[in-house]
Amino acid sequence: MHVMGDRIHQEIAGRKAEGVTERTVAPTARRKETGRPSALATCTLVIVSILLAGCGEKPTQHPQPPPKVTVARPAQRVVTDYLELTGNTQAIYTVQLVARVAGYLEKVLFRDGQMVKKDEPLFLIQQNTYEDNLQQAEATILQYRAQWEYGQAQFVRYSNLLEKKAAAQSDVDNWRYQRDLAAANLRSAEARRNLAKLNLSYTDIRAPFDGRIDRRLKDPGNLVGAGENTVLAEVNRVDPIYVYFNISDLDLARLSKNRRRIPGPADAQEWPVFAGLPGEEGYPHQGRLDFSAITLTATTGTLLMRGTFSNPDGKILPGLYARLHVPVEKKAAFLVPEVAIASDQQGSYVFVVNEKNIVERRNVKTGPVVDDLRAIEEGLKGKEWVIVNGLLKAAPGRQVTPEQEAGASQRGQASSPSPPREKAGP
Repeated sequence: MHVMGDRIHQEIAGRKAEGVTERTVAPTARRKETGRPSALATCTLVIVSILLAGCGEKPTQHPQPPPKVTVARPAQRVVTDYLELTGNTQAIYTVQLVARVAGYLEKVLFRDGQMVKKDEPLFLIQQNTYEDNLQQAEATILQYRAQWEYGQAQFVRYSNLLEKKAAAQSDVDNWRYQRDLAAANLRSAEARRNLAKLNLSYTDIRAPFDGRIDRRLKDPGNLVGAGENTVLAEVNRVDPIYVYFNISDLDLARLSKNRRRIPGPADAQEWPVFAGLPGEEGYPHQGRLDFSAITLTATTGTLLMRGTFSNPDGKILPGLYARLHVPVEKKAAFLVPEVAIASDQQGSYVFVVNEKNIVERRNVKTGPVVDDLRAIEEGLKGKEWVIVNGLLKAAPGRQVTPEQEAGASQRGQASSPSPPREKAGP
């Protein structure tokens, strides 16, 4: 660069020595060379500026400090390990209301889909025919009762006359027969009366239990029960409600490991189960396991089980998909924030900061979720500082500046040999 500058100065000095000035140049020559001096001067200034800029000193570059990350100690708690299963809800009782006698449907006494109480009237079938049958049966009873009373009186009278030898034995036998025949007819008439009462009661169809009734399948004015079982509606009992699900043989072994038996009705108070429905967060519904099938399905290797859940308002409908949490066992585990866990082809891992503030990778085996924390079953000893914020700035072998998360000292169990400084702000 200095050599090029010297050459430019030498060229300018040479032009001055040749006496090329405005005084010695002819007017004509001046007009021809009017643009050359300004173009040359402009190029000279540009080159000089570039040389001066290039010859300047370069600014001193300072090394970047290690990136800041937030760290926290794993919390040690007793957590409950759960089985995560899926199932479907089902009503405890499902009854089809059928017309048991023939007649015209006179009234429908409910609104489709409403909640009903036990013995609440729902349908009314034509009653006049069955009321007349009942009156006829009651009249027949009166007839045969009178015959029995008369036969009984005659039998007593002729029996006394026979003792006085004033009547024949055949007369006594005849009135005994008449009395017994009237008694049999009376019992038959009473049975027909009871049947007539029963048929009359079938015309008034009532709810068999508390539950929810479906839409009506027959409208008033239709002939029902004439030679067929006419289904009028369906009623479900939905409080409590069942949730059926299948459990694999491996999960069944984990579930029955501690108690050494399969859940059943006797264990209803010992086997809680939690359920979550579509649109719900977590598992807000708590129930009990009360049934398990006696045989595993050979093709799938699963066992059918059932949980019972309270449903007083009837919001849980039969047929819903349900997510289930079934507790297996309680054990001590380390917990770290969910955001601190990453995964790749090798599995789940976390980044920890050692005594020299160097990032290290720890492969871990994760467990259940507790609030916003994830249990770590294997891979941590509890004394590590786990990176919980700034994972994108960290990489194995890289130096970082750790800042302790607010509240990390309360979650941790032991003090660090070289603890990071407390984070100033959120």
